[in-house]
Amino acid sequence: MKLALSWSVIMTIFGSKAPIGTSLTAGDPGKPVDVEFKADVDGTAQRYVEILPKDFRPSMPYDVVIALHGHGSDRWQYIKDERSECKAVRDFAARHAMIMVSPDYRASTSWMGPKAEADLLQIIALLRNKHRVRKVFLAGGSMGGTSALIFAALHPELVAGISAQNGTANMLDYLNFQAAIAVAYGGNKQEQPEEYRKRSPELVPDKFTMPVAFTVGGKDTSVPPDSVRRLAERLRAMKREALLIDRKDTGHTTNYEDTTQALEFIFKAYGNSGREQN
Repeated sequence: MKLALSWSVIMTIFGSKAPIGTSLTAGDPGKPVDVEFKADVDGTAQRYVEILPKDFRPSMPYDVVIALHGHGSDRWQYIKDERSECKAVRDFAARHAMIMVSPDYRASTSWMGPKAEADLLQIIALLRNKHRVRKVFLAGGSMGGTSALIFAALHPELVAGISAQNGTANMLDYLNFQAAIAVAYGGNKQEQPEEYRKRSPELVPDKFTMPVAFTVGGKDTSVPPDSVRRLAERLRAMKREALLIDRKDTGHTTNYEDTTQALEFIFKAYGNSGREQN
């Protein structure tokens, strides 16, 4: 039975290194492998970490979850960190025998700028060349949650579902970390207004044809939740498959249970949709 979830389930709750050019060799199942590749966009060496399912077989198709780290971190955050958002993604990947990938996506402060976008496009292509990839899901917290939404809005045909924890959906309105974002976007909002507009998912709700799960904290001042709330409301009006977990009394964090619920929502909602991903 197809999930009748759309807005009916939206809740407001109070209360070892590989050399460049050899990234197509699979690592040991269950163990993180640090992969280096040459970025097509500028020729620099970039990295992502890959964990294969423990019973991985090259002949079998697998879903992929790509975890995007937060501001100031790197590809190892979702691989090693014991914070709830990170552990929940690792457990989700293991539970569903998924390939887990955690990229640097250009910089610790990239906010899915053009080069980060190009790197993630290349990583997905590398993964499809390396494995029998079925569906690609995106997850991330803070800058990573924002970046997951941005990438999905720019390339909806590549994404089967998004779990965004404590992100923003509007880079035009967002006020924090502006110096770092200006570097990633090639200028500030006055110098590059179209780049900021292009990377404001709230402005293009029609792009979210895939299941989306958001978690926000009402007391979050690092990445305020209002733009995500507005995007969720738009998706509700459009009868899209969306989940909003809005914890009114929390800040810039999502607990393990809520992160897990968000991840399981996008996985089950896509599976019940009957769609085929390109």
